[in-house]
Amino acid sequence: MKTPFSPPPHRLSAALWLILSVTAPAWAQHEGHAPVPAKDKVDYATMDHSRHGASGQEDGIDHAAMGHGDAHAASSDAPREPIPPVTQDDLAAAFPAVDHHAMQHASAVNYKATFNRLETWDGDHGTGQAWEGIAWIGTDTDRLWLRSEGERAGGRTESADVEVLYGRSVSPWWDVVAGIKHDFKPGDARSWAAFGVQGMAPYRFEIEATVYVGESGQVAANVEAEYTLRITNRLILQPLVEADFSTRDEPEHGTGSGLNKVEAGLRLRYEITRRFAPYVGVVHERSFGDTADYRRAEGERIRDTRVVAGVRLWF
Repeated sequence: MKTPFSPPPHRLSAALWLILSVTAPAWAQHEGHAPVPAKDKVDYATMDHSRHGASGQEDGIDHAAMGHGDAHAASSDAPREPIPPVTQDDLAAAFPAVDHHAMQHASAVNYKATFNRLETWDGDHGTGQAWEGIAWIGTDTDRLWLRSEGERAGGRTESADVEVLYGRSVSPWWDVVAGIKHDFKPGDARSWAAFGVQGMAPYRFEIEATVYVGESGQVAANVEAEYTLRITNRLILQPLVEADFSTRDEPEHGTGSGLNKVEAGLRLRYEITRRFAPYVGVVHERSFGDTADYRRAEGERIRDTRVVAGVRLWF
């Protein structure tokens, strides 16, 4: 066997030379290779790699001939489990034919009825009741509106009216309305042609502005604005301002030209459910101009402040 050690110098005995030969490192004797001398070790840091080409041959070594390229191509081109081709049955199962006639769609026609105010009071000048309701039926763009409001005091009806209007949506927040209004009180019953707009202004103010043209050419207008302030998820404060205008004096109906009346209210309601909400509030009403003069002549007050209690409901 060939050993990595030279024959011992004359000063070492033959036994010592034999021990060193037997105990030589195993790696030096692996497959008969001798250890690389330190002077023959390769310093890769000083090697010139600039001659490495894209052909796979570096310093005379043909890596392509070593078989690595074929193994890589085989691993990338051939999947472990080949995917079967998509058949017509697979497409039919993934995209079945839809029978639109058998589908159930939500109705395009909806409706809602709301009593915004259904209230009563007990003041210094007697008891009274008031109501204001609104209902609609139709689609998102075309609706039939029904509005009514009135007031009773001292056991008699002081005002009552009903409006039937067609509304057309002109924007996501506004409707244009047109129709008729019929007054039952005050005075003799009469009808009006009605034109107006209703919707939500910036900062969530709900606005109703309507102009009425009477049979004799009388023109009146009503503007109402309210705001919903949600204190909690169920406790809601709702301020409201309403103003009436006329272009002619009508003593028989107790109204004068110009600004007739302004009503301001503040109501606090608690929604037991979304459909049922009792409330309490305070309302102040004042008449102006010739309307105030007509009320004085009838012995009525031109100013009135009252505490009200009622319920708001919708269905």
